[in-house]
Amino acid sequence: MSLFCEKLCSVLLLEHFGPIVQSVGDDLFKHGAKSLGFIRATTGLPLPKVKEALCVLLQYGFAIHRQTEKGIQYHFLPDKVITILRYPRYMFFAKKFCGDEAEMMLEEVLKRGYETASQIIIKTFHRLEQHRSEHQSSLSMLKDKFELLVKNQFLTRSICTETMDEGPAEKIECNVPDLNMQAMAQIMQGNTDDPGDNKIYWRVNLDRFEQDLRDQIMVSAITKRVDENAGELMRQLLFLMYLRTASWADTSNPIPYSEIKEAVRKINYPLLVQYLDQYLRLLEEDSSQFLKRVGDSGGGQFSINTKEAFSQLAWTTVENIVMERFGSKAARIFRLVRSRKYVEQEQIQQLAMIPAKEAKHLTYTLLQENYLQMQELKKAGASAAPTKTFFLFYIDLNQVVRMEIEHCYHALYNTIQRREQESASNKRMIDKQLRIQTLTSNLKEHGATEEQLAEIVEMMTPSEKLQLEKVQNTIKKLGGSELQIDETLFLLTMYLHYH
Repeated sequence: MSLFCEKLCSVLLLEHFGPIVQSVGDDLFKHGAKSLGFIRATTGLPLPKVKEALCVLLQYGFAIHRQTEKGIQYHFLPDKVITILRYPRYMFFAKKFCGDEAEMMLEEVLKRGYETASQIIIKTFHRLEQHRSEHQSSLSMLKDKFELLVKNQFLTRSICTETMDEGPAEKIECNVPDLNMQAMAQIMQGNTDDPGDNKIYWRVNLDRFEQDLRDQIMVSAITKRVDENAGELMRQLLFLMYLRTASWADTSNPIPYSEIKEAVRKINYPLLVQYLDQYLRLLEEDSSQFLKRVGDSGGGQFSINTKEAFSQLAWTTVENIVMERFGSKAARIFRLVRSRKYVEQEQIQQLAMIPAKEAKHLTYTLLQENYLQMQELKKAGASAAPTKTFFLFYIDLNQVVRMEIEHCYHALYNTIQRREQESASNKRMIDKQLRIQTLTSNLKEHGATEEQLAEIVEMMTPSEKLQLEKVQNTIKKLGGSELQIDETLFLLTMYLHYH
């Protein structure tokens, strides 16, 4: 892993878990698998603090442990730490598919790493009581919401074993234990009782959420390229893919036309139902190659080519980056080299329709920035004379994608650091606003008059209000930038996953 990946993981651990967990995480990142004694020696932390930090890392899935001949070794998982950036999107998916209460339940699990079903339901109930004046939720309704989260595989049982290895994912455990609702009611009143799920813990199923993010990228790409009907068709095709194909397969097994037609008929898209054949032909013939026809029996059979889809998305992303960094002419050269695969400098000048001097400058700029590679060739049977050697430019997409992933790590680290700096430098003003909001809320509860509330609001001067608004807008923009950069990072990571 790279230096910027290490810095990004470090700043995320510091922001969410504090300096002790950050120190242990940094040590494992730099030195690889280590035992408890070695971690204590290299970090210089007291043994109880090291144990607490390792417990946190294991609890949230940021580290695993393995039993070896030398004892238990701890391994750091930086990719899991980076998923912290995606927690807001995970909660959005839970809200979209299961409702507001399910979103709050997922948030409880994300905050704790893993938790029992009864505790998740009870804590969510208490939060709903605090936020709603007229409470309408019940324990039985929250239990149904929890079961819906498990049914959608957003949550899975947390399995603890003596040794944990990275390998193929185990079968998702979706059996919710029978909860004693009366016992849970007793617990909420402060009494002790057994709800029936002791030592049965649940954690977030990150693999399911990554599938949803992957599918959303594909649907969004088709929607932008064609229209909403085509995007909905792609969503239905992905649903049908899961019925007959492994989730992370490169290409899906054939999907019959009859099943596609039946699935489309069940949704409220009349134009898609009317022009289904045309939309299928459009996706099939499109250069993006998301969909391909693999048979003609029964009206046709279609297969989703996920590997090729993310290859095309990666090419488009890199082309857009070249456009933003170096301009439209450089992007034209990049597309030309991509289409020709191998091309000489003179051909670039002729085919790109750019003046020779400018074309040469842009080509070697792209070469210097590692967006282009150069291969030296000698004519067969020729001597080592310079005139007998020529150079071909080409693109190594894997190398370019890895470079852009490093740029994403760097950009995320800088964005988080800038956001923290903005918050720290304006901490006094932000704290003052929070105190005013708290005081105003308390006075409203005690029936304060409008004049009293106005006096409290006037404690902050107009200049402070203006400055605070500017700071809040800056922090909001930086937060939005984090989400956009992480979306690009996820897309490029998906490309490497399939290649």
